[in-house]
Amino acid sequence: MSILHLHLVSDSTGETLESMAKAGLSQFEGVEAVKHFWPMVRSEGHLDRVLDEIAARPGLILYTLVGGAVRARLETRAAAMGLPVVAVLDPVVEGLSRVLGREAKARPGRQHVMDAAYFRRVEAITFTMAHDDGLLADDWEQADIVLAGVSRSSKTPTSIYLANRGYKCANMPLVPGDPTMQGLLTLKKPLVVGLTVSAERLIAVRRNRLTALGRGPDDSYVDPDGVARELMMARRLFADRGWPVIDVTRRSIEETAAAVINLYNQREEPAGVVG
Repeated sequence: MSILHLHLVSDSTGETLESMAKAGLSQFEGVEAVKHFWPMVRSEGHLDRVLDEIAARPGLILYTLVGGAVRARLETRAAAMGLPVVAVLDPVVEGLSRVLGREAKARPGRQHVMDAAYFRRVEAITFTMAHDDGLLADDWEQADIVLAGVSRSSKTPTSIYLANRGYKCANMPLVPGDPTMQGLLTLKKPLVVGLTVSAERLIAVRRNRLTALGRGPDDSYVDPDGVARELMMARRLFADRGWPVIDVTRRSIEETAAAVINLYNQREEPAGVVG
């Protein structure tokens, strides 16, 4: 097992660095990364203190610093210490600059400003939390997206992930005989997406849920015949209504959410626009 000290130096919160480091590390096996977070580094004095700490635990430095003097000092001192440095956003910013034909605005933390998009995310999260698991069905017409599926088909975590991306979501558990399901059939504005899953995977997830609740494994909730009927009912409903369907059996929450966003964008794309 290799041990890597990974220093994440940012002039903002460091969230971007953390996400990119996680994505990069996922490509390597047998590596234990010890992450050191150094956020809000906006002065040379602060940087010097950080570099003294880095010198005690040398490793790879990933950074997002837009301040010219601070950035130059980091690169100079890192070179003097023989430490590798990577400016993770440079290729993206340079590519955008070439395509757009303009220079980037060097403003620390610009992606975290409380602009209209920020408040849309807050509104989306508030809406989504209030409309989880079939709640407040009378308000579903205000949603951007409504997820439907049998119990334990990843509706809630997918909804929350989408809300963090700025989409107002509601989700509805499909239970045979539940009159609330009728609310789905009259929706006009929201994109309704059906989530399905293999019976084997669903039973395993439900068994884990029952164990966590201290209930016995012979509960009808995990009866194979009952589960098969639930899934058949859901698939029939999706097909009858012409709703797009995503099989979440082998998908992570992020992958499911990405597929939902693609469906939403395709529906919202103006007619005649070729991507």
